[in-house]
Amino acid sequence: MDDNRNRVRFPGSLGAQLAARLDTPSGTPRAYALFAHCFTCSKDTLAPSRIGAALTARGIAVLRFDFTGLGGSEGDFANTNFSSNVSDLVAAAAWLREHHEAPKLLIGHSLGGAAVLAAAGEIPEAVAVATIGAPFEPSHVRHLLAPALPAIEAAGEAEVELAGRKFRITRQFLEDISQRNNSDSIANLRKALLVFHSPCDATVSISNAAQIFLAARHPKSFVSLDDADHLLTRREDAAFVASVLSAWASRYIGAAAPEGHSIAPGEPGIVTVAETLEGKFTQEIRTGKHQLRADEPLGAGGTDTAPSPYEFLLAGLGACTSMTIRIYADRKQIPLEKVTVRLKHDKVHAQDCAECETKDGKIDRIEREIELAGNLDEEQRAKLLDIASKCPVHRTLHSEVWIPTHLKT
Repeated sequence: MDDNRNRVRFPGSLGAQLAARLDTPSGTPRAYALFAHCFTCSKDTLAPSRIGAALTARGIAVLRFDFTGLGGSEGDFANTNFSSNVSDLVAAAAWLREHHEAPKLLIGHSLGGAAVLAAAGEIPEAVAVATIGAPFEPSHVRHLLAPALPAIEAAGEAEVELAGRKFRITRQFLEDISQRNNSDSIANLRKALLVFHSPCDATVSISNAAQIFLAARHPKSFVSLDDADHLLTRREDAAFVASVLSAWASRYIGAAAPEGHSIAPGEPGIVTVAETLEGKFTQEIRTGKHQLRADEPLGAGGTDTAPSPYEFLLAGLGACTSMTIRIYADRKQIPLEKVTVRLKHDKVHAQDCAECETKDGKIDRIEREIELAGNLDEEQRAKLLDIASKCPVHRTLHSEVWIPTHLKT
């Protein structure tokens, strides 16, 4: 499925066309959210992609965009500054207001967090603001530019390498962040505030979160991200932020409609899969009363909000393996305490497999490691290993499979 329908463009504060992505849930959105990415990042980096997709799965439409001169947006980054970022946010909110609905929830990551705090006063419909690893003052980013500061002051501009990419930073950028003060914006926010921050954030220290929290008036909340890094590169950290954020925002934007699934519960043994339309590959899966999701990794064009189809295949084999071993151990009264199965799928050259009948091209290789806990002797361990290959899913994968397929009329 082509996801171009999710991609939009609108004019930013400096007149350049900004690239954006609007992800909407399958039903009517509970509310619209606006997401501001970190300094020199883009709308498609891990944190906005994963958090945005997870919020969409919870019924919240999310617009994330690239600031002027970054990502897919037009314009020269060297001509931008913190003030233009704030104005870009206001322009994004105006586009949502005109074409859909003004955002009720503003989310900002790192410097984007400082930007949403500054822009919130100009977006009256917003009722809740969340920051993730945000600095108290925009001038905090000066330390990232420290090696180039003398050159910028002397020549008026200099090339700086940040996160492996080069950017041209000008003196006017430094002057702008020095003049901006978020204290009044935070004190006069008049919106619910949620501050996420990691105590081990090496880019923006947690003291910034304390300053933001102390400057804000109630209602305000703080959530520690424990051992998360600044960019939330681990999937579970982004998922945690989205889960907490969705629950917290429900007090202000309204709760999700109960059982708002596009697929009704079906008969046991019947698996139904349908697109959620949240991203290019996201799928809703229903089997009986159970609901699951499937997606693809970011590198494959997905949003990485759920396991991939091959990961579900491995999960099925792993679960069947563990269950089969457990049934046999209990029947034979083998003192097995716990089974753990780890699986990995690869495509390998057939000539590398001495036991395989196929000798040309590539074949699928599933490596399965089984860990058996308990007071077992070698004979018992060997028997349980042998039983693993007798699980029904294992046998299915080794047998001829017939899949008749037809269109629904």
